[in-house]
Amino acid sequence: MATRREMKQTKKKRKGWKIVLIVLALLLIGGGAYAFSIYNNVKQTVDKKLHAPISSIDTALTEKKVKAKEPLNILLLGVDERSYDKGRSDTMIVMTLDPKQDRMQMVSIPRDTRTTIVGKGFEDKINHSYAFGGSEMAVDTVENFLDIELDYYVRMNMEGLEQLVDAVGGVTVNNGRAFDQGSYHFEKGQQELNGREALAYVRMRKQDPQGDAGRNERQRQVIQGILEKGASFNGVGKINDILDVLGNNMSTNMKFEDMRKLATDYRGTRKSMETYQMTGSGQFIGDIWYLIVPDSEVQKTQNMIKEYSSAE
Repeated sequence: MATRREMKQTKKKRKGWKIVLIVLALLLIGGGAYAFSIYNNVKQTVDKKLHAPISSIDTALTEKKVKAKEPLNILLLGVDERSYDKGRSDTMIVMTLDPKQDRMQMVSIPRDTRTTIVGKGFEDKINHSYAFGGSEMAVDTVENFLDIELDYYVRMNMEGLEQLVDAVGGVTVNNGRAFDQGSYHFEKGQQELNGREALAYVRMRKQDPQGDAGRNERQRQVIQGILEKGASFNGVGKINDILDVLGNNMSTNMKFEDMRKLATDYRGTRKSMETYQMTGSGQFIGDIWYLIVPDSEVQKTQNMIKEYSSAE
């Protein structure tokens, strides 16, 4: 078996990109803390605004797996989408939930990874799959690239982060290095960010020696801050604002009942989390820069996901 490079995260980092699953779960598992009107608003938002099924995922098979509490693979897409541009999936993470062993794994796929775009028949950067064919083509391409089966997908528009941060009243982050991004300057250390500042903070990549890995870490910090504010008492009164933002910026093939089952039957997977960032070497092909991920790295990643996905 290939050697696994893994890192146990601190409690503060554990929720990470799980916002797209957990932020609604937080609204559901509070029990009597929420009035029926709030509960109903959540249900309506999920089923009428967020729910967007795709044909490439076998819903019936996924339902059987959830009923049997088997491991699930979920594709998280962070899309930098503007009103004038469909955008690309700048963040692609395969999250595997293993309820039998109460553990979770998140594998990050670099946005510039060169692979076959399913439905187009040519090789390109993997994040272009979303630009060419939306969530459907992104799911198909990731499944083909890693030779895995996905059960759910969740797409979050990065523009929505700005609105979400403002909806919860700002977030606190701990910046690892001082840098400038656009008209903003970010000092090293702990600081409070509003929506626009948070969006600039997560978009910085070129000045970071870690590149996408560094940017992903800043995204996790901002999302962690959103979760902490949204789950706090002061955040309860802002639930409708949060739902409005999610309704306009998030889509998933999950329904309300799917989220409820994950929030209850799979909640133990938060006890232990491992993360992995796929690696490769940069190369120009023509005048385009790609990340070439060797077959050995792809195989190792496949083994990691499949080992987590095995219902033993």
